[in-house]
Amino acid sequence: MAGMTANPDQTASPKRYFVKSYGCQMNAYDGERMGELLGSSGMEAAGSVDEADLVLLNTCHIRERAVDKVYSEIGRMRREDGSSPMLAVAGCVAQAEGAEIGRRAREVDIVVGPQAYHRLPELIARAAKGERVIDTDMPLESKFDVLPKRQRQGPSAFLTVQEGCDKFCTYCVVPYTRGAEVSRPWAAVMDEARALIDAGAKEITLLGQNVNAWTGTDETGREQGLDGLIRALDRLDGLARIRYTTSHPMDMTEGLIRAHGDVEKLMPFLHLPVQSGSERILRAMNRSHDRDTYVRIIERARAVRPDIAVSGDFIVGFPGETDRDFEDSLQIIRDVDYAMAFSFKYSPRPGTPAATMGDQIADEVMTERLRLLQELLNVQQHRFNQTTLGRRIPILLERPGKKPGQKIGKSPWLQSVVVDTDLPVGALVEVDITSAGPNSLGATLAMEEAA
Repeated sequence: MAGMTANPDQTASPKRYFVKSYGCQMNAYDGERMGELLGSSGMEAAGSVDEADLVLLNTCHIRERAVDKVYSEIGRMRREDGSSPMLAVAGCVAQAEGAEIGRRAREVDIVVGPQAYHRLPELIARAAKGERVIDTDMPLESKFDVLPKRQRQGPSAFLTVQEGCDKFCTYCVVPYTRGAEVSRPWAAVMDEARALIDAGAKEITLLGQNVNAWTGTDETGREQGLDGLIRALDRLDGLARIRYTTSHPMDMTEGLIRAHGDVEKLMPFLHLPVQSGSERILRAMNRSHDRDTYVRIIERARAVRPDIAVSGDFIVGFPGETDRDFEDSLQIIRDVDYAMAFSFKYSPRPGTPAATMGDQIADEVMTERLRLLQELLNVQQHRFNQTTLGRRIPILLERPGKKPGQKIGKSPWLQSVVVDTDLPVGALVEVDITSAGPNSLGATLAMEEAA
């Protein structure tokens, strides 16, 4: 830990907190856990930034714009009367930039990395005494051993089971901000799953930077992979749905593929990033797999679960990407036929090998390639959504809709479904799909549900 000069605007001990998370689902999980930690230490959740004595920005460092957004957000913290809340920056930007945040943004009182946020109560107490503090350690003790028991949940909950990455893709900062791959122990994961179910969760999404790299030893002493963990979760009463994300192709075992055919609670959805369809670019990215390996994984998953929906990630404009390389990416999209996907222009991250590679691609070229790629992906997503028209499917009601009497739920394939119903959030109901747009489905309650 290191200290910084005190922020004169904020030396009182904060009573109300507000957590704002950016980026991936693991950040969303971390944000929830930080809120639970602050609540257990006697603080209350504020309804907005303006009502908070402490604002915690839980940051993402994957994209350049995400970093810029954080600094922009910091600049908006000063209020009309000239005061500022105590301000903490957590997450991967905090880990990557550390003291640089203090130099660029004097408003920040606390900088804490993603492996040290269990120390927040101590850091807040120090900041309240006038010290600016940085904690970007990766301590030996697990933060999960210190965090409080899970609190009341919505019907769908995240559960981090694995952190870090050993793959060292040349464009990615995760190995540097999250550390080496670490799997949480079997007992700890199962205990948290039970706590989530007791708190109201009916669906659990297992999270990890490379979630399918998870390994552990079960209560009998037997070594298990993610498929074994999923099969154990399947036996828990009260849990209706299981998902997992994000996976690496090289950790997609036969056992995990078979689980998609064997485990009814495991939803028919697979998010498996490929990043590029070009063999040359995959090698430059150090992705550790080739195009054919990736496609064969998809084929095996569809063989055991024909209705499985496949999602992916794509980067356009990686250094050296030619028109032919880009066409290879378009071709793998045509071959796989995605239900949905995430796609981005390449963004050089300081400290990564790709940032210093030659032949960086002009932004206008990346912009046009991204437009073409997303156009193809959007057509595929809309077509996939239309395959549900006229079908009766189960959805889990997750939140109220925009209009009175509406609820929004999730299909087994992760689509948002809008339905008019007075049934409560958390209900698992059968609906008939009546409309299918590019981004969501419309439905009516099945007759027996409406009766």
